[in-house]
Amino acid sequence: MTAQTYELSHLQALEAESIHIIREVAAEFERPVLLFSGGKDSVVMLHLAAKAFTPARVPFPVMHIDTGHNFDEVLDFRDSTVERLGVRLVVASVEDSIAKGRVRERPDGVRNPLQTVTLLDAINDNGFDAVFGGARRDEEKARAKERVFSFRDEFGQWDPKNQRPELWSLYNGRHHKGEHIRVFPLSNWTELDVWQYLAAEEIDLPSIYFAHEREVFQRDGMWLSVGKHNSPREHEEVVTMTVRFRTVGDAPITGAVESTAATYDDIVAEVAATRMTERGATRADDRLTEAAMEDRKKEGYF
Repeated sequence: MTAQTYELSHLQALEAESIHIIREVAAEFERPVLLFSGGKDSVVMLHLAAKAFTPARVPFPVMHIDTGHNFDEVLDFRDSTVERLGVRLVVASVEDSIAKGRVRERPDGVRNPLQTVTLLDAINDNGFDAVFGGARRDEEKARAKERVFSFRDEFGQWDPKNQRPELWSLYNGRHHKGEHIRVFPLSNWTELDVWQYLAAEEIDLPSIYFAHEREVFQRDGMWLSVGKHNSPREHEEVVTMTVRFRTVGDAPITGAVESTAATYDDIVAEVAATRMTERGATRADDRLTEAAMEDRKKEGYF
């Protein structure tokens, strides 16, 4: 008889690792929460959490840090997804933080950098001790430095020089009252892995991830969508193009890419051929300085 061997595929190995991490957090921590915006990475993360505990429900809430500058398609998808899965949604609003005087509206109207204070306030108010994030190491230099269990001090800050070893997939969740741990189950995934997994699992996504016609205008080398949160300046010409979004964030700083990829197979082929990360290609907030993301993360950002 020929001996049979069982070996996980690349995607199955990534899935198993992520589910292990999610279950470890559920076992070790009292009040975890999963950040869920309706973007592709958070969609995969929530799908993995549902798989980890099926047939039971996900045993922790999900939280959205709402800038008030979201794409309507993404908000609709967020609401329908949490209703379908029966999970509790916590919405922490940047608008409320502005009203309370916790942060000030920026002159340029961009609210993405203001999310940090809202996030830290929500963690503190709800007593969350572990926060799942969908960041991946391939996205950006600062995120490549993160451990899977990333310690945050009592001020919510991250010190890249003071991180814990994670040998043999052993994760250290020790923390004192007021401190918390950020957890990144997708750390070892790439953008291509995410899209291949979405295709394999037939997971729904907001429609803006797929090619569609949209009114856009160019600013700083990016195609920005015309909408209630984004208006072209006098010299910026509005054109109708077939585009899609590689990542979803604050609408005024999230660019679209010219694309005809309308199916998962099309997107997988497109992503496999690209040589620029989605954040580098379509997120204006990451173009400010070489250390823009790291500076924000040290303050408590995602």
